[in-house]
Amino acid sequence: MVENLLDHKKILECLLENLDEGIQIVDSTGKTIYYNQVMGKVEGINPNEVLGKRVNEYLSDVKEDTSTLMRVLKSGKKIVDLIQQYSNEYKKKVTTINTTVPVSYDGKNVAAIEISKDMTRLKELTEYIYKLQGNDTKVKKRFTFKDIITNSDKMKEVVKKAKRSSLSNSSVLIYAETGAGKEVMAQSIHYSGIRNNNPFIPINCAAIPAALLEGMMFGTVKGSFTGAENKKGLFEEANHGTILLDEINSMEPYLQSKLLRVLQDGYIRPIGSNKTIDIDVRIIATLNEEPEELVKLGKLRKDFYYRLSVIKLRIPPLRERKEDIPILANKFLKECNEIMGKNIERIHEDLMERFLKYSWPGNIRELRNVIESAVNMSDDTSVLNCNNFESKIFNKSISGLYEEFNIDNCEKIDLEKYIDTIEKNVIEKVLKKNNYNVSKTSRQLNISRQNLQYKLKKHNIKHEGE
Repeated sequence: MVENLLDHKKILECLLENLDEGIQIVDSTGKTIYYNQVMGKVEGINPNEVLGKRVNEYLSDVKEDTSTLMRVLKSGKKIVDLIQQYSNEYKKKVTTINTTVPVSYDGKNVAAIEISKDMTRLKELTEYIYKLQGNDTKVKKRFTFKDIITNSDKMKEVVKKAKRSSLSNSSVLIYAETGAGKEVMAQSIHYSGIRNNNPFIPINCAAIPAALLEGMMFGTVKGSFTGAENKKGLFEEANHGTILLDEINSMEPYLQSKLLRVLQDGYIRPIGSNKTIDIDVRIIATLNEEPEELVKLGKLRKDFYYRLSVIKLRIPPLRERKEDIPILANKFLKECNEIMGKNIERIHEDLMERFLKYSWPGNIRELRNVIESAVNMSDDTSVLNCNNFESKIFNKSISGLYEEFNIDNCEKIDLEKYIDTIEKNVIEKVLKKNNYNVSKTSRQLNISRQNLQYKLKKHNIKHEGE
């Protein structure tokens, strides 16, 4: 029996020491009985120096009445995703997001466990980026509608609608696949519109944890959480301007609810404050997945979606506007020539034909990268051709699917059915190659996991669980 308990203890310790999060456990008196190496790195303390001590005995910034471990021991209530900012042993500011849970036995709180995620570096980098965006306006690239070149009737209609929206203050929702130019369109609306002399602040909702994002957007007041200071939020910084909420579907539902209130009432409340601040900010939001599908999946609140999409723009992917490929390719060729000091005059007809046959899953961004790669590999000839590509895989993949289709044998073509068949075949092959792992398959197909799940259901593709 004793040996079994010792085995279980070793297994548990091995598990806790190999987690990415810091783990601390205190007994009923608040004394530390477990403290893993990750927590030691975060706080700059040797774990052996912490055992048997309360938090306030080795961290001068933390008082016993503000310690989350002591609060949970006393109340018996769990605390989830609470921001903590304090100085570690080396007087360096540390930012963590903590979840603290009580351990109860026979009606008594006998211990408390704290799980800490170190957000120090991420917070520093994020704040540095936003500082640069605010201070370096002369260098920052600003896009207007003049930067959007197109021969596509579909795209011209989108630009026409976007130009009208630039004269309005209503919120805008832009839906487009990755790489199709969502931020270029958003900047064009702002810098060509009635708010062009005021701030434009982009926020990548997918890159910032929800707990940090809330304080970053709305601001904080001193004492709202351990180490909090009086700090303006990005909404206040962007007053009378525009905020771009990129990949809004990555935002937690509770934050979507708070933003909905901001859109409706026109004021914000900093974290920890009982006062409101009136703001006048235009919202432009972007999605890289179908909004209606996101609503069905619960990733996008329905009321929030309707409030955001007062003006709704869908940027067509490059495969739906093939007439734009030549002018975009030549534009990128010119830009790369200037950057690299080369003088390539044109793109060979055979290569352009391959460009026109390719489906461009990465859209304009992929085309730009392909041109840049080819110019890098060119031997300073006047013509960019197929030999300039570093990889033959690209050349083969451009025409692969289309070579299977012989138009001479078809009297009538059901285009939608044909495209669906191709999509189904590709998904089935990639899914099988990845041993039916949905996550790996979605990454290889360059679509979201949710979008792939939707397509699996649409095409009735059977797949084994992960």
